[in-house]
Amino acid sequence: MTSEIPTSVSDPINAKILAVSEDLIAGFQRHPFQMIAEKSGVPLEIVMERIKAMLEAGIIRRVRQTMLATKLAHGALVAWKVPEEKLNAAFDFMAKEDPFSGHVVIRSTDTEVSGSGYRLWTTLKVPVGESLDFHATKLLDLTGATEYLLMPANGVFALGVGHVRRKTMEPGEKADEPAVMMTTVPAELSEEEWNVLLILKEELTVDEINKNPWEKRAEQAGVSLDRFCEIAETLNQKKVIGRFSTFLEHVKPSETGERVTRFNGLFHWAVPKGREIEGGSEVGRHFCMTHCYWREGGPQFGDVNIMGVVHGTEKDRVLAHKAAIDKHLESIGIPVSYTNVFWGGRSEIKPSEISPKVYREWHAKHA
Repeated sequence: MTSEIPTSVSDPINAKILAVSEDLIAGFQRHPFQMIAEKSGVPLEIVMERIKAMLEAGIIRRVRQTMLATKLAHGALVAWKVPEEKLNAAFDFMAKEDPFSGHVVIRSTDTEVSGSGYRLWTTLKVPVGESLDFHATKLLDLTGATEYLLMPANGVFALGVGHVRRKTMEPGEKADEPAVMMTTVPAELSEEEWNVLLILKEELTVDEINKNPWEKRAEQAGVSLDRFCEIAETLNQKKVIGRFSTFLEHVKPSETGERVTRFNGLFHWAVPKGREIEGGSEVGRHFCMTHCYWREGGPQFGDVNIMGVVHGTEKDRVLAHKAAIDKHLESIGIPVSYTNVFWGGRSEIKPSEISPKVYREWHAKHA
């Protein structure tokens, strides 16, 4: 099938679909592919045909309903110090053997600065009631890392992907108003809600890319399709549902050598204490930001408190986006005492597990 249907990201029809399907379908939708069709202007049958073809070709690496894990689990960005000779093995363990580590990235800086020795960066989630420190200490023992720094999010200002949509954005393009900070206070869910949520969040198979993708999921949950959707909509109201998304393989090139992005920069800014929400809101309003958080890096990272990620195909372009944000902060009188860019190298990106049962089983195995 994929040999006859265009699967390139740059194909005009695929680009129209992906510009919507990456990060513009917010919350839970009973008919997500219909929504993609309506927003993109591409007929439903073609939307489903193209997404299936891109998934089978490995251009899209997964199609799934995302969760706002900050509302479902304790989470943090983690910077690891690992001896150079153990760095790739530690990367492999985090990426392949630890389901609670999500983004796993080896990063570097252009110059030796505060924090340059922390080469391995991961996102980490553990179920509510469990300890991030306990899990990170276990990973320290298992990988040979020598030190870690946990940086939980105090607030979220931007959370999306949209690489295709962002390709043509100009540096400095931003929303009319500052971003609104989302909180990270965990939500309380019933057993039935957890049951539906854990089934809802799994990746869709090629066969599930159809007009009613939740039919089989409702069967798995042991409830009617209507009940399944009602519970999902309740989860939506509790603000634990993210977006319905097609995730591109944006790190590795496709078989034809096409890349969605080549560079990702983790930007750091240290703004005055007490102005973190203001600073994060001003950074997060810039459309180039795929992620933007208030996190405390401490003295190891120049007392950074605003962090965000920008992707691009050209390093100079990524730096131009940062320069525009720097200029904006200066223009509105928010001083920055420290700033830096940590460049992503080897990367593996996967959803973090949040199931308490899987967590207990993993620790029993590695006790």
